[in-house]
Amino acid sequence: MTAVLGGCGLTGDSDGVTLKLVAADYGDSKDNSSQKYWDELVKSYEAQNPDVRVDVTVYSWNDVDRKVRELVEADKAPDMAQIGAYSDYADKGLLYRADDVLSIPVQADFVSQLAGAGQVNGVQYGLPFAASTRVLFYNKTLFDKAGIQPPKSWDDLAEAAEALKGEGVTYPYALPLGPEEAPAETMQWMLSGGGGYTDDVGTYSVDSPQNVTTFTWLRDELVGKGLTGPVAPGKLNRADAFDAFAKGDVGMLNGHPSLMKAASDKGVKYGMVTTPGIDGESKNTLGVSDWMTAFKKNGHQDEVGDFLDFVYSEENVLDFSRQYGLLPVTTSASQTMSTAAEDKNLKPFLDELLLSQLYPVGKTSWASVSADVKKHIGEAVASGGSPKGVLGQIQATAMRAGSAE
Repeated sequence: MTAVLGGCGLTGDSDGVTLKLVAADYGDSKDNSSQKYWDELVKSYEAQNPDVRVDVTVYSWNDVDRKVRELVEADKAPDMAQIGAYSDYADKGLLYRADDVLSIPVQADFVSQLAGAGQVNGVQYGLPFAASTRVLFYNKTLFDKAGIQPPKSWDDLAEAAEALKGEGVTYPYALPLGPEEAPAETMQWMLSGGGGYTDDVGTYSVDSPQNVTTFTWLRDELVGKGLTGPVAPGKLNRADAFDAFAKGDVGMLNGHPSLMKAASDKGVKYGMVTTPGIDGESKNTLGVSDWMTAFKKNGHQDEVGDFLDFVYSEENVLDFSRQYGLLPVTTSASQTMSTAAEDKNLKPFLDELLLSQLYPVGKTSWASVSADVKKHIGEAVASGGSPKGVLGQIQATAMRAGSAE
């Protein structure tokens, strides 16, 4: 009888609630679209909660952030949005806090680095949804042909790149500083040189001496010596670099888990090692997270919280992570994955996640800084470019944007 009454609520009874979720697509075809993942998850949830319906709309990563912004500006915010950033909405008071909607066990289960990156002024608004880290991929066949070992330091990497160039490899080291994902490659290199976008207290330090040294080395020792391939780094996008690796045209590049499948599908024999640092293996690596947000607009606090608790169950987190080659955002799912034979290829990335640093996404200024990096960082390593000047320009953008926070 309860189920029947609950069902009636969906057709007009005031007890029935429809939640709207806008989500990003992690698939690369209709066959593995995230819409399928959400449809199955929602079907399972609604079977257990007949008085709640969840309406999910999935957009490509090229469109999802803009679509959500348009809905918010039109005063039609969804109940939840799974997107690339959250701090602007939190700053405007539009989001529920994590502890407004999640049960204590679920909130406590987030990997600590990711939970911390979801905070604005010490309060968590961004709920990590999917994560990845970076390691150095190398082509085993090309390395064997050149008679070289995987690099541990920058000097090792430069020597390996010289040997690969001598064997006619198109991209000895692929350096994608094009607009698609320049902030990631930039931060990975900054971290390997002991720097980063911010200092230890969270103040922007884009033009720090460490970062200037890093990009001067890239300009002089890799790009200037023709070791980064025929496309200027500022015009090389990550997707193109990954495609070239999968075709066997790249000796080395920084990559995340999805590159494993792309390379394997094309028969490329690859290895993975910790990102080389200035004087040995890098002590820090880049972590990236996408975010789930819960908007206050429609007032469905309890229903949103109950659904999100379901989304973040260990079973569902593992299912999503395995489908799309991403890292779990919860400790429970990470521990399961780290010991499961089926997930052994992801273990290097899981290990890196515990040492990772994320973009300063809790700053509302980060969107402006990221856009400036995409636009200008390639100029820092171009022939005749000025790393100090370019990094100083981006730092100025950061300071101007940060002063409004």
